[in-house]
Amino acid sequence: MKNQHPESEQRKRLRAARRAVIKLGTGIVTGSDGQFNVEHLVPVARTIAALKKDGRQIVLVSSGAVGLGRGRMGLHRDRLNDLVMRQACAAVGQSLLMHEYEKLFQAHGIQLAQVLLTEGDFVDRGRYSNLRQTMEALLKLGVLPIVNENDTVSTAELDYLNIRAGERIFSDNDRLAALVMSHIEADVLILLTDVDGLMQLGASGPKDLAAVIPLVEEISPELKALALGPSEGGRGGMLTKLDAAEIAMQAGGVAVIANGKRQDTLDRIFDGEPAGTVFLSKTRMAGKRRWIAYAAGVRGRVVVNAGARDALTGGKASLLASGVIRVEGEFEAAEVVSIVDGEGLEFARGISDYSRGDAEGMIGNGSKTRANGRANGRASVLVKRDNIVLMDRK
Repeated sequence: MKNQHPESEQRKRLRAARRAVIKLGTGIVTGSDGQFNVEHLVPVARTIAALKKDGRQIVLVSSGAVGLGRGRMGLHRDRLNDLVMRQACAAVGQSLLMHEYEKLFQAHGIQLAQVLLTEGDFVDRGRYSNLRQTMEALLKLGVLPIVNENDTVSTAELDYLNIRAGERIFSDNDRLAALVMSHIEADVLILLTDVDGLMQLGASGPKDLAAVIPLVEEISPELKALALGPSEGGRGGMLTKLDAAEIAMQAGGVAVIANGKRQDTLDRIFDGEPAGTVFLSKTRMAGKRRWIAYAAGVRGRVVVNAGARDALTGGKASLLASGVIRVEGEFEAAEVVSIVDGEGLEFARGISDYSRGDAEGMIGNGSKTRANGRANGRASVLVKRDNIVLMDRK
């Protein structure tokens, strides 16, 4: 993490951004009464209209469906502790959300498209490709896609009460926005929330002494320690926003976490002026590798010995059957598996060439496997090097 960076770099990349994904948090979209917050959204719509008029392509990722549904049905917040009730609220609120956006953007002559996504749209490689084509078509038509998780049929995002700490699942709109940004190769990801950005002091520090960290070039464990705790109204918190920002950085883009309650926030961001916390990266992970690392669902685990780990992390080796101790979970050929060491620490992910049954057959016959490997160099390869991504576990 660095608090100083040439101003010209930040200004240049934000001012030059031609494609952006803007995510609106629940605290921006709805008020405490569960109503659509026109006061916050009118300036957002005005800026988006100006950006589109300037030739920029915008995708809007919006939370708020559950909150609007709860407000319409007059339910207390405690009723949302039930998953089925949250899904019912989402079903009611999603149409309300789009109706409000239709009214909001109609004044600017902007056509909208509703795009409801589930994990499967990212996990399945074919659907992943179809999503890209659809989004590209909408943007070329000048349409504003409004994206949300399909909460009515997908429980992954809504079942936040049962998420175990540390699980990397499709659990919030911050991550959804980052995956969309990465997939369509947008230049910038903007996460509008109800705080000014990533604060220097944690929640236990005096609020009047907290200061926004203006610039981040590396997301370290120390930085994540500043971001613990969920937001009051939404499912995500600052930690999920750092996760999203990390995906955006790996995509070679810029991420910004800023206060959406300030009317000039979006204008300041695209003018390259100080606003919130900006995340910059000078590196970029290739698209297929980003899919393996972040978007694809992990279907099983492959436990490897120390020699295989050294070969994978220290060189350009593929994962051979001879280096596998055991396989866990159910997976088919061409699905992504987690690659872990003997202590269960994940250090890589990759696309398996074989199903679990075939993989077990290969590692269960050591001498036969080695003989086949000598006769046919590819016979003993479980995961090819080109399909392996090393995971940063600082």
